[in-house]
Amino acid sequence: MNRPGRPAGPSSDTEATVLTTALELLLTEGAAALVPQRLHAETGVARSTIYRHWPTARHVLEAIIEVAPVRSPPPTGDLARDLHTQVDLLCDRLAGKPVGGVLQALIVAASWDASIVDLRCRYVRDLMTPFETVLRSAGLDEARLTEWVSAITAPLLVDSLLLNLPVPRVRAHRTVDALLAELELT
Repeated sequence: MNRPGRPAGPSSDTEATVLTTALELLLTEGAAALVPQRLHAETGVARSTIYRHWPTARHVLEAIIEVAPVRSPPPTGDLARDLHTQVDLLCDRLAGKPVGGVLQALIVAASWDASIVDLRCRYVRDLMTPFETVLRSAGLDEARLTEWVSAITAPLLVDSLLLNLPVPRVRAHRTVDALLAELELT
């Protein structure tokens, strides 16, 4: 049965227009620019549509995160190669835009809006998921898996995002090699 009235969500063209513009604003001006009036002015999309679907910066950020999942190749079964591949992919993502820029904007936005903290955490977890997938496929137990993912990714995230240092790719590869050596000893 068809119901008359407005559709549940914006058209895909409208959503693409608003979120593309929002991403550009986020990367150049930060999350504070993601207000309905600004999105309307920049896109020409009706204010009522923007207010209905993206009334706050949090809603816009949530929508950006929703349409930008991290894609990674499936594990090959070669643990060393798979982990090194994931290190390279994460380093590339953190060094470039939009991933590094979005995460930096989420860090800043979470400092003035506590409701964004969970989005920042979700985005970071999404970046860590490919490592978890590789390690689970290799049969690591959950405790060791969590430890390994943190050992590999935390220095990358801290150095590149919080300390504004170059992405420590070589150090991350050494960490992977050290963890693999530890695994061989057990």
